[in-house]
Amino acid sequence: MAIHVVSFSGGKDSTAMLLLMIENKMPIDRIVFADTTKEYPDLYKHFEKVSEYIKPYGLKIETVNIDFDYWFYRHVKVKGKNKGKCGYGWPTPLIRWCTSLKRNTIKKFVRSFSTEIIEYHGIALDEPERVNKDPKRDIRYPLIDFGFTEKDALQYCFDKGFDWNGMYNHMSRVSCYCCPLASLRNLRSIRKYYPDLWKKMLDMDKLTETRFKLNYSVADLDKKFRIEDENKQLSLSFEG
Repeated sequence: MAIHVVSFSGGKDSTAMLLLMIENKMPIDRIVFADTTKEYPDLYKHFEKVSEYIKPYGLKIETVNIDFDYWFYRHVKVKGKNKGKCGYGWPTPLIRWCTSLKRNTIKKFVRSFSTEIIEYHGIALDEPERVNKDPKRDIRYPLIDFGFTEKDALQYCFDKGFDWNGMYNHMSRVSCYCCPLASLRNLRSIRKYYPDLWKKMLDMDKLTETRFKLNYSVADLDKKFRIEDENKQLSLSFEG
């Protein structure tokens, strides 16, 4: 008999997928969440809210932990041109070590079962490029099957009473807050709405030689956003 495992990240897509599966009485045996320790406080609160919602259905979310800081700045490389150097630093579009680490952590959890596994991933209809085509894994995509786009998934969650404390009002993604691949809009929002997390990013930036973005360090972005805010205030004062 197969075990049905749901991958849950806490964002709109995986949340909508889980709620849809429950609503449509689809089989769910295990739900797994990979905690990078770099999630938003509001996402952890959302996690708790979802946990309470699914409890009457006899379900719970199991957490597998990732030591992000170790790989970010403490891990000693043992081969290659950077042998002896510590940490992978900020991920890049070409070297997304954190994404690989998260996926491998989920894979390890799934492979711990000595039986047939059916996985469920929260990929929306308008994200076909993210579909995993590994022939060795039975991965299914309920959002695609139900014809849900990312917009549909978010609205469905709102209709079910899940709002992430307004995060999606000023952010398009609510994954790890320290992701260099985030848009400038998301990064501006972190600085504005989560100044304590922004301070942590500034501190992390000092622990690595790698650059946060191609053209910016976190400190560069901090300066850029501050100047933009000052210019905006100056413009408003002239208009007033």
